[in-house]
Amino acid sequence: MWVGIEDCSCGLAPEDQTGQAYNEQAFRHFLAIERKRASRASRSFLLLLVSLRKELGQGATIDAKAASRLFSGLALSVREVDFIGWYRQERVAGAVLTQGLETPDPDAVRAIGERVTQMLGRHLSRRDVQRLQVRVLQLSRRPKRWVP
Repeated sequence: MWVGIEDCSCGLAPEDQTGQAYNEQAFRHFLAIERKRASRASRSFLLLLVSLRKELGQGATIDAKAASRLFSGLALSVREVDFIGWYRQERVAGAVLTQGLETPDPDAVRAIGERVTQMLGRHLSRRDVQRLQVRVLQLSRRPKRWVP
């Protein structure tokens, strides 16, 4: 059974002050749509995942204040046709970078990861920047992973 947008509790992430980031259910819904679209067009797209590494005495969850800053930085890092939100609620933020190319240039993908990392470095606390983990995945028939 296919679940449409009207059947889910899709919405915006309450931590996002810009009103551009989706909650996990909405993000995953739009991610599934993009997967189907890319598959039909025989092209790939990029999934950017951002998390914070665990520290001694510190969990890997992203609190509301850090999430707000993270989503602000992500919003400034992506184009209007891309979308951002929770990939895993309070643990992993994501951005879907749509593209029309069959295979992206690996150097361009690395540059995207580096640019996002730099932008987030301007928005997050020094402690969170040290724990920052940015991964870029090319989603197609064979996922590829680049880490800046």
